[in-house]
Amino acid sequence: MTKETLSDAKLLERILGFDTTSCNSNLPLAHFLCDYLDRPGIEIVHNPSPDGGKVNLAVFVGPEVDPQERAGLVLSGHMDVVPAEEPGWLGDPFTLRDGGDRWIGRGACDMKGFVALAVNRAVAAARQDLRRPLALILTYDEEIGTLGARHFADSWDRDRPLPRSAIIGEPTGLEVVRLHKGHLKVRVEFLGQSAHSGYPHLGKNAIEPAAGAVVALSRLRQELESEHPALSEHFPEVPFVALNLARIYGGTAVNIIPDACTLEIGGRILPGMKSSELEARIRRTLDQAAAGEPYKIEILSDSPPLQLEEEAPIYQYLRQAVGQTKTVSASYATDAGWFQALGMDCAVWGPGSIEVAHKPEEFMPKEEYLRGAALLDRAIHDFCVDPHP
Repeated sequence: MTKETLSDAKLLERILGFDTTSCNSNLPLAHFLCDYLDRPGIEIVHNPSPDGGKVNLAVFVGPEVDPQERAGLVLSGHMDVVPAEEPGWLGDPFTLRDGGDRWIGRGACDMKGFVALAVNRAVAAARQDLRRPLALILTYDEEIGTLGARHFADSWDRDRPLPRSAIIGEPTGLEVVRLHKGHLKVRVEFLGQSAHSGYPHLGKNAIEPAAGAVVALSRLRQELESEHPALSEHFPEVPFVALNLARIYGGTAVNIIPDACTLEIGGRILPGMKSSELEARIRRTLDQAAAGEPYKIEILSDSPPLQLEEEAPIYQYLRQAVGQTKTVSASYATDAGWFQALGMDCAVWGPGSIEVAHKPEEFMPKEEYLRGAALLDRAIHDFCVDPHP
């Protein structure tokens, strides 16, 4: 019996119905996708998270990858979404709604819309005679720091190469992004000693050195904003390393000396830079501000920046396909930063707008979704079915 193939919209409806907010496991969605993709000519490789609670999926169609040429095409998307707790939703965020000219729901554009397109393209490719391989990489926990992509890059068997050309299907409005910033997330905890506030000499206030650190980090932020590193011209709105003092919390009650205070910091570095450089500057700033007061620092996540060279075939192909003449960059991070470590040329490209992602009533324009599907069909034909030298 032939397994049913859903339309792109119906498959999106099914995928979006799984609440894969990053605090949840993505295994129910992964199991559904594996069942849907369980067809002749399709191979699925599971790449579980270290604790087994989540999984990346690698899907292969067509011949094996030639380790020398590494021809073919990779399509990649993340399965997780951000929370949908905003009051502005007009319906259930995890039920796809037809908005006339758009599909509405959490993940419709970021980025289950692209995942649905990629999965259906793999199903269609399995019925064709591919001369070069098509691969999908579907990841977990992109939204909380590209954790799944990092695990995939660290653990993937290097004896099984992937095609070099890759499309990371973030919502770019079908513009081709070849540069994006990285994102380093840091947690700093200042340590003190609790005591009754009426006897302050018996305790040690952790908020006070943290407050000094906030002032010092604010000066570092201003210093970074005055600098213009290489490639900053491609980020005209924010042509510098952006440092965000995002959270501060500590203390339990007004009559208790606080024994801990925590800062959470985000820094967005430019392509060509290393997160270790920013981390070192943050540590120096904290050391000077703390003046010997004890603190602990933890790297929460480290998403590398992306720099795809202009001559890369996938960039030139997509740029010509959409008629793009300018270089487009993004100030957010994606899984592409980690996939570079696997020797992949990653172009960030997909339907939908980043401007409606992470917001209530997130949507995917239907016309753009159809155009994106057609362009993907054409790319798979030109890279995998009838590739040209």
